Amino acid sequence: MKIDIESDYDLEMEKAINEIKKIKAKKVCIQLPDGLKQKAAEIAEFLENETGAQIFIWLGTCFGACDIPNLPKDFDLLIQWGHTKWI
Repeated sequence: MKIDIESDYDLEMEKAINEIKKIKAKKVCIQLPDGLKQKAAEIAEFLENETGAQIFIWLGTCFGACDIPNLPKDFDLLIQWGHTKWI
């Protein structure tokens, strides 16, 4: 299962889908670095279609994994993506 952006980046969409389903998340926020924000709607739509969860896009600036948005308590999951592969 691929979306267009995964030809340029490995977003591990299957991992995201599996985690959303595993915890039965209904409201999910996705956080992307500025360079990937132009694909946020495509990613959100894909995740919604695959999981049935409501996907919200964090549009604030993201400076890395330690830059966690202050979300309302009613979100079930925050998924963050970055440019650099973690080893």
